Order: sequence, then structure tokens, then C-alpha cells
Amino acid sequence: MSISSEHKPLGKQVTGSLHMLSPIVELNVGGEMYTTTLSTLKKHPGSKLAEMFTGQPKLKTDSEGRFFIDRPGTYFKYILEYLRSNQVPTQCIQDVYKEALFYDIEPLIKQLEDSPQIFGELVARKQFLARVPNYSENIELMIRIARAEAVASRRSSVIVCVVRTEEDAARCQDALNSLDMDKKSVVKFGPWKAAPSISDLLDCIQMDVEAKGYKISFQPHIAEKGFRFKSHDFFYKFLFTWW
Repeated sequence: MSISSEHKPLGKQVTGSLHMLSPIVELNVGGEMYTTTLSTLKKHPGSKLAEMFTGQPKLKTDSEGRFFIDRPGTYFKYILEYLRSNQVPTQCIQDVYKEALFYDIEPLIKQLEDSPQIFGELVARKQFLARVPNYSENIELMIRIARAEAVASRRSSVIVCVVRTEEDAARCQDALNSLDMDKKSVVKFGPWKAAPSISDLLDCIQMDVEAKGYKISFQPHIAEKGFRFKSHDFFYKFLFTWW
């Protein structure tokens, strides 16, 4: 992008209040370089981004005098495009949403939350998982168990018990008592009061473990002989593959 000689960008001469400086600003956002104007950055006065460029400079500069923001530079172009033209991004929605939250650009946040991707995650899936007791803690427990069993192995497995109702929880406990295994190594999810099914929860578990970088799959766990219930009613084996 060409820059008019009448307005040289802010550079190593940064001193004093920003309102006394050139309206053209050069930015280094996580290693990505951008050129824009103060008015664009301050378009939404209540935002954190606007506050960065209001009054005394609140940002450090790089070796070339560009203001440095320690955030993913790849997605800042979508933030900048919105500030310039009110264009809501249609790509990288989840990542842009995180950046909009960081910069506290309220109008963009609200518009992104109306998108199917964010709406489905925040209003549907997250609200469901909030009703599953200790969901996040159980995800972390699964990972700890799998990692502990991964020594000198290509794969490790974690047995998960999933119960939707209080009645199933009681039956599951009876089933656990009849299992010939270390009951502490069985991770229990549920019960919950919401419409999604057991298969929906299993999909959520897989999604959230994979989001942490793990390769994982699951299948019904078939118990040994002497088991008093159909084990696949409650028990599933999650398989972590390490290499």
C-alpha cells in the first residue's frame, strides 16, 4: 500500500500524546505489518483497541518504530477490515471472535455471536456442557490417565462411563462394582438435564480432546464375562494414538 508523502507514518520519533502525531499509523501485530489511520483504530471509542491509541502511547515499538501488539497478526486483517468498512468476516470465525473479544470491539462481537458457528458453540453446545457436572475436569482427567498409560506404547485407552439419568447413574455404579478393573481409572460423565443424547456427549468429548491436539477415537466397551448389564449401555473406550 502506497503512503502519501504528506503523511509519513508514525516511526521512531514517537513522543508525546498520540493526537499530536501523524494520522497514519504503522503496526506490527505478532510479526504481521499493517498500515492504517488513527481514526480507524479509534472508530469504537469504548474498545480496548481505541484505548491503546488514545492519550499517551500505551504500546511498545519495534526496531523500526512501528507500534507492536503481541497478538496473532494473521487475524488482525479481519479486525481492520471490519473497522474500515463494517465488513463482518466469513472466514476463521472462531479465531476472529477471540481477537474481537481481546480488542473489546462490542459491535463486532455481537455480530459474530449471531453467526451460526459462534451461536451454535455458545448458545447450544456450551450451554449443554455447562449442565454436565465436572465436564471440563473429566476431560483433563481422561488426558492424565491416557498420558500415564502411554509409556513405551503407541496407543493408550481410557474407559468412560456415560449416564444421562439418575437411574442410569445408579445402574452404572452397580455395573462398576461388578467390573474386574481399577474403578479409579473409569471416568464418569453425567447425569444431565438437557435434550442432547449420550452420542451427542461422546461427540463433544472427542471434539474437545482433539481441540487440545490429541488423536482420539471411541467405541463401545465390551466387558468381561460375569457382567450383569449390557456394558455398551454405559461404557465406552476412548483410544489415544500417540504416533
